[in-house]
Amino acid sequence: MYDVVVLGAGAAGLMCAMEAGRRGRRVLVLERNDQPGKKILISGGGRCNFTNLYAGPEHYYSENPNFCRSALASFPPAAFIALVESHGIPYHEKTLGQLFCDGSAREVLDMLLDECSAADVELRFGRQVLEVSKDDSFRVVTDSGVVEAESLVVATGGLSIPQLGASGLGYEIAAQFGLRRVATRPGLVPFTFSKQDLEFFQILSGISLEVTVRCGDEAFSEHMLFTHRGLSGPAILQISNVWKPGQAVVIDLFPKVSMRDALAAAHESTRELVSILADYVPKRFAQAWCASFAPSRPMNRFTSEQLQAIAARLHAWELRPAGTAGFGKAEVTLGGVDTRDLNSRTLESRNVRGLFFIGEVVDVTGWLGGYNFQWAWSSGFAAGQVA
Repeated sequence: MYDVVVLGAGAAGLMCAMEAGRRGRRVLVLERNDQPGKKILISGGGRCNFTNLYAGPEHYYSENPNFCRSALASFPPAAFIALVESHGIPYHEKTLGQLFCDGSAREVLDMLLDECSAADVELRFGRQVLEVSKDDSFRVVTDSGVVEAESLVVATGGLSIPQLGASGLGYEIAAQFGLRRVATRPGLVPFTFSKQDLEFFQILSGISLEVTVRCGDEAFSEHMLFTHRGLSGPAILQISNVWKPGQAVVIDLFPKVSMRDALAAAHESTRELVSILADYVPKRFAQAWCASFAPSRPMNRFTSEQLQAIAARLHAWELRPAGTAGFGKAEVTLGGVDTRDLNSRTLESRNVRGLFFIGEVVDVTGWLGGYNFQWAWSSGFAAGQVA
């Protein structure tokens, strides 16, 4: 018999466990993988982009955009940074408020495990949850025995990166206890394209450009990467969170240069269009662009109207992705346990006392750049304070 059983030894689960343990609660963490924090270890290229200095409610997607406000306020980025500093972990800001370990992501995981150990949290790995029920207390049947607890915290994550052990267990438990679910789909994920478009991207595979990508009312200015399957890179991953099948995305290939002015200034030149473009982007991209969209010739052989049309397309290249690379390549899961059924301050079910859902399993998804880890810390802390 425990006070709290946490399902999942990822970022949110470990954070919740250590906070509940600090309150003197008897805590058990059950993890289906043979080791904890697998997603932590691979994040940020192995250096763990553990938070973002600017994380606020405006950086998260949810059916209820204000739901995350309370948890983020109770445990903001500064609080996690203070924890990192108390363990002497060196870190740096890479760009746009993104904080990374100077060394390895292992340092963040070890920090969480050390805190759990100090709070007498019990961790068991390689445990498969077979059944969950509730009478006076929660009863969790695993492949190695049965445990009971006053509180059950579901921190099982979403469906992204199934090769790391992702499953739909959290959603199944939510449904069992009558909580609703917002439809899930891959988030922070590369775009794929149809065969007729794909050849252009394959030719350019490996090239990265700084662009501004728009979809609907959202826009992100970061790097875009051409791949053998389509488009990736931070700008594309960001916009994928708002893209819906069938929608177009519009890409400004020259967000820092006016190509209208640049092409007009070179209008009397005998230089080829491809040469002018190659002043600003890799030559391989300039060649492929001209071959597909604007056959190159000396600049003085274009009319002013033709150059303006070319510039307009360079600043507003419209594409319609065929789809995304799916959960296997997605960094996060959009959608999840409906926030209408949770208390925003504690992450506890409104109708089932002692049942909590935290982290990625909830319908709260952040931007790329440390925001999703911050949601894990904040939601885990919120539940850990009361479970």
